[in-house]
Amino acid sequence: MGMALCRRAVLGSAFPRPSAIRAAAARLSASPRLFSSARDGFLLPSPRRIPPPASRVALVSAAAAPPRHIHTPSSARSFRASLCGARALAGIGGGNTQLLSAARSGDRGAGSGAIRGVANCAGKGAGDAQLRSAEGKDGAGVVRSSAAPGGAEGGSEGRGKGRGGKKSRSSYGAEHIQVLEGLEPVRRRPGMYIGSTGPRGLHHLVYEVVDNAIDEAQAGHATTVEVLLGADGSVCVTDNGRGIPTDIHPSTGKSALETVLTVLHAGGKFGGDSSGYRVSGGLHGVGVSVVNALSQWLEAHVWRDGRQYSQRFERGISVGGMRVEEVAGAGVDEGEAQRTGTQIHFLPDPTVFTTTTSFDFTTIAARLRELAFLNPQVVIHLTEEAGRSVEFHFAGGLLEFVRWLNSEKAPMHDPQSVEMERDGVGVAIAWQWCSDAYSDNVVGYANSIRTSDGGTHIDGTKAAFTRTLNAAARKQRLLKEKEENLAGEHLREGLTCVVAVKVGNPEFEGQTKTRLGNPGVRRIVDAVVSEALTEFLDKNPAACEAILSKALDAYKAAEAAKKARELVRRKSVLKSAMLPGKLADCSCEDPAKSEVFIVEGDSAGGSTKQGRDRRFQAVLPLRGKILNVERKDDAAIYKNQELQNLILGLGLGLRGEEFDQRALRYHRIILLTDADVDGGHIRTLLLTFLFRYQRALFENGHVFVGVPPLYKVELARHAPVYCYTEAELQAHLRSLPASASPTLQRFKGLGEMMPVQLWETTLDPSQRRLKLITVEEAAQASVTLSVLMGDKVGPRKELIQTVGSKMAAAGMLDI
Repeated sequence: MGMALCRRAVLGSAFPRPSAIRAAAARLSASPRLFSSARDGFLLPSPRRIPPPASRVALVSAAAAPPRHIHTPSSARSFRASLCGARALAGIGGGNTQLLSAARSGDRGAGSGAIRGVANCAGKGAGDAQLRSAEGKDGAGVVRSSAAPGGAEGGSEGRGKGRGGKKSRSSYGAEHIQVLEGLEPVRRRPGMYIGSTGPRGLHHLVYEVVDNAIDEAQAGHATTVEVLLGADGSVCVTDNGRGIPTDIHPSTGKSALETVLTVLHAGGKFGGDSSGYRVSGGLHGVGVSVVNALSQWLEAHVWRDGRQYSQRFERGISVGGMRVEEVAGAGVDEGEAQRTGTQIHFLPDPTVFTTTTSFDFTTIAARLRELAFLNPQVVIHLTEEAGRSVEFHFAGGLLEFVRWLNSEKAPMHDPQSVEMERDGVGVAIAWQWCSDAYSDNVVGYANSIRTSDGGTHIDGTKAAFTRTLNAAARKQRLLKEKEENLAGEHLREGLTCVVAVKVGNPEFEGQTKTRLGNPGVRRIVDAVVSEALTEFLDKNPAACEAILSKALDAYKAAEAAKKARELVRRKSVLKSAMLPGKLADCSCEDPAKSEVFIVEGDSAGGSTKQGRDRRFQAVLPLRGKILNVERKDDAAIYKNQELQNLILGLGLGLRGEEFDQRALRYHRIILLTDADVDGGHIRTLLLTFLFRYQRALFENGHVFVGVPPLYKVELARHAPVYCYTEAELQAHLRSLPASASPTLQRFKGLGEMMPVQLWETTLDPSQRRLKLITVEEAAQASVTLSVLMGDKVGPRKELIQTVGSKMAAAGMLDI
């Protein structure tokens, strides 16, 4: 019936009436069969039923290719296009349907114009059908229609009689711009202000408050700083400075105390000499306000003018306003009445610091020790409510700092220091060379802030040492006229140096202040260090000769190491960078998704290779104990086969060159050793090698320690239970019924574990225990490694007897 209707409509009348068109469309819509355009421009019946909405059918009018057997006038072609368009509006075909007609109107008498039907059906049912009518002479306009149920867009736009369209849902307007006010930016993006929400960012809160107290000391208004770690996880920092002002601030209409705690970039350290501080570490006015924003609660107490001012905040919002209490009066101690200072007591918000909210006593003590070295006029107390307490006060300043850093080394001369101010910049520096050290340790501070990434003050210091020592070498004719200068790294070998500058307007990079950027500081530090070092070398010819002799030895050793590296390079090229033969690589080519297990011996390597997931886990067995690099130079490192396997297998590059993370073959380097004394020693040797060879591995979080179980407890008709510590074992045994008879197995090594057991306990990412090895304080870590892995037995024995027993009691010996 449909075909007959089409034939009558096309052949029976050259100019069909509109009523006939509508009738034909209605009948076609009601037809149970799907019609599709085929040959010769006819609509032929299809043998299939109408497909479900999910299918895709394209109905394409063949009007673009003129029929071979029947020639129709342009008005008839326009009719066929109209018919296809009507069919699209009826929603026949479901899914994605497209009706395209290339017919053009050629009949100006009827004024019907050319109709181009396009249907693109998507969504839940019939889809979106779009009809575009190309404007004829009479100006029919352009019409878009959307018929998809469940949220389709419709609109029309046209010329002449066309209508305007609706606004798209994907529009982007002013209402989408968010404005964060007050402390909301800090809570929304805490990492921008404290670096991270992990342990490092958590401790940064303490440093921000302590740095404010140190600023008071540097300004000459405070002599003591007390830090109390509460049993509830809170921290209380108290100083005897001037106290935060409490009068009303003219701009905010609030007290100055509330202003500095609730308004970002509010502080007394912006104006240089005209401000409350000439030199300070807090410059951006966000330190204590960030602490307030990221605390569950914060209480501030200020003593000044014979009164105590107190105010409480909860998640950055003031609660109850500022309270004032009179301190002076009858019966009040005179010292208490004249007391001045500030106390900030806060509890970190667990909704922000989701990893941990527990402060580490050792980490905070290391930072406070540095501040005490840098500020000899200040006494700093650190107390843990649980019982531990320590006081830091070093009247010798940087000289004592250098002595402490070199306490386990063999110094070549007495430590030297100089302190002076030039062009408004205070410079303090102390240095000492040691004969048994084979690298330099230059530590920098700016306004008592540790600049771990260096800066212009470090650049100026190194430049002064290099230039001055080369001049001395030529003066003593150790370098000939045509010979090149010695490199700075050779001249500074064995040097321990601490340089601290005080700058009125320091330019730190980022809120975490890890690098100093003032360009003028380099020139000033360079001049001060050059003068002091020249005077020292002139007055101490024996020390000068020893330092230069060590530098020449370092140069010769570097040349030997260079030849060894060239040999490694040549071998790598000849072997096409062949990986170690014992390395069982993984199939994953993305380093970020890959990990490598460094195991001891072929026995453990065999079990690990069988139990691993070959898709992303690689295994590199080592033969016995590797070389202790703390006592060796570069040449010995590159000659050692096991270390070469590590370097090539991990993609560590060459020592001394800037670390290229793109060359690293695995982003998780997991040290997996036996849970015994030998395994612990091998693990320490590996950590020493990785720290001395590429310290950036620790800074970027690539080094882990795998924790294998110590015991397996089996009970009849129960799954085995693995215990990783002695305490876990005892706790599990106590939990068993009294009548139970468990079977206990002590694992002596990884080699005796079955591959399935290794996978379940140590390799499976969903069940295993991994410990990330980080280095919070590089200077402290360097000292510890020197003691543990150096030549001197006495200091190592003392460390084991004192610190080791405490760590064992606390269950901290197992890394």
